[in-house]
Amino acid sequence: MELNCMDKTEEVRQWFDIARQDYATAEHSFTTMYPIPIEPICFLCQQSAEKDLKGFLVMNNIIPPKTHDITSLLTLCIGLNPAFTKIEKQCKRLTIFGVIPRYPNELNVTLDDIKVNLKYAEEIKTFVAALVDPLLYPML
Repeated sequence: MELNCMDKTEEVRQWFDIARQDYATAEHSFTTMYPIPIEPICFLCQQSAEKDLKGFLVMNNIIPPKTHDITSLLTLCIGLNPAFTKIEKQCKRLTIFGVIPRYPNELNVTLDDIKVNLKYAEEIKTFVAALVDPLLYPML
C-alpha cells in the first residue's frame, strides 16, 4: 500500500516526534515519579518503538497497519531494509507491552522490566534515527 498524502515529510516528522516524546515521557517518569508508574512506562516504551517503525514505513511510502504488534511492523521494515533484523530481540520483547499493561492483573511488570524496556526502546530509536535524515529525526 502506498501513501498518497499532501506532505509526507511532515507526517514522517510527526511520527518520529511523537516517538521521541513517548520515550522522553517514559524516561522522565522513571526518574522523577514516586511511586514509579511501572505499567505506563513500559507501555510508553512500546509506543515509542511502534511509532519509530511506523515513521520509517511512512518514510518509505508504506501505510502502516493499525496494530500494536511491533514484530509485524518489523517484518515490513525488514522487507525494506534487512538491517532491521538487528533489533528483532528488542521488538519481540516490547510487543507484549502494547496492550496488556493497560489492564489490571494481566502482566506482572517489575522495575527490571522498565530498565530493559527503556534500554530497548532507546536502541530502536537510535537504530531508526541512524537510517533517517537528521532533519526528520533530530535526537533530543
